Amino acid sequence: MRRSSRAWLLEPRQAPNGVRWAGIETRGYLSVMAEEYDEPERSENLNEPPPFFPYDDSAPIRVPGSMGELIEVAVEGVYAAENNGNISRFVLVTDGERKLPILIGAFEAQAIVSEHEAKRADRPMTHDLIRTIMLRTDVTLDRVVIDDFWNAVYYAKLYLRRGSEEIEIDARPSDSIALAMRFEAPIFVADGILEAAMEE
Repeated sequence: MRRSSRAWLLEPRQAPNGVRWAGIETRGYLSVMAEEYDEPERSENLNEPPPFFPYDDSAPIRVPGSMGELIEVAVEGVYAAENNGNISRFVLVTDGERKLPILIGAFEAQAIVSEHEAKRADRPMTHDLIRTIMLRTDVTLDRVVIDDFWNAVYYAKLYLRRGSEEIEIDARPSDSIALAMRFEAPIFVADGILEAAMEE
């Protein structure tokens, strides 16, 4: 079922872990629910996720697995919180009952909010440029799927459509959501991820 998206960027406010902020129990979300790995060493193959512990050969290898049925979600909002002088931003998606916060960068937060508010920069920003390129090359975004969570990192996929061909591309959740809003494409999250978020 398609839901309308609502998004807003709140002014930063104090939100130490374990207290209620903006009507949501943070319970550590702002410190553990990231969408990307911040270490400098990266794989040159963009289709492969980066190693989580590049300095430790004994680290477990990520093996993508099924985290359950895919559930359609809507963007509930984009929030900012300040903790000890550091501003964290996250996008909150929901299936109507469960809520999943995902830490995102400032640029991605603005990209989501600006699309909701129908604001356009004088020159095309990155996600608008990607959308234009896709449309000019007869490619559309069919759906976004956030289907894996490993070592505090979320994984998403873009499912592109060109004629009868479907193309799957690995992407960050924030970029995926920003594009989904521009194409009015549905966003799905694995049921296991939604359940895990509620247990945190």
